Amino acid sequence: MFFDIGPLELIALVILAILVFGPEKLPKVIQDTARFVRKVREFSDGARDDIRRELGPEFKDFDFEDLNPRNFARKHLLENEDLGLKEIRNGFDLRQELAEVTDAVNGREIAPGGSSAPSPGGSGVDLRKADPASGADLRKTGPAPGANLPPYDADAT
Repeated sequence: MFFDIGPLELIALVILAILVFGPEKLPKVIQDTARFVRKVREFSDGARDDIRRELGPEFKDFDFEDLNPRNFARKHLLENEDLGLKEIRNGFDLRQELAEVTDAVNGREIAPGGSSAPSPGGSGVDLRKADPASGADLRKTGPAPGANLPPYDADAT
């Protein structure tokens, strides 16, 4: 039926209303409720018309459902292809960015040619694949000779 109320639930509500309000007062309560709902609808329609009138003719097609943030984002971001979001999304090279982050974590600086060079004082694990013939995938690199390392603090680790 309406509001996902089945016939048995509707009958139960009518019986409950008769028990609570009584058969004499029930028609008056129904009339008062219908009058209240009608006034609320009139008030909301009047407020909507006032807002449209105040916004002016350029907002004549304004839909109040657009004020919901989910609907606003869907309408203006996902459906609007004028923004060029696909070109921006495709412009990112994730592999290059991940390589730069990996080099930064390993303490290597990126050389102008795109290859990474060990930074002074850097140590860590080299995450690049080694030659398959050598059998080692990860190699431990030590500090650069003459590197000025900070003192080891056991309490900080």
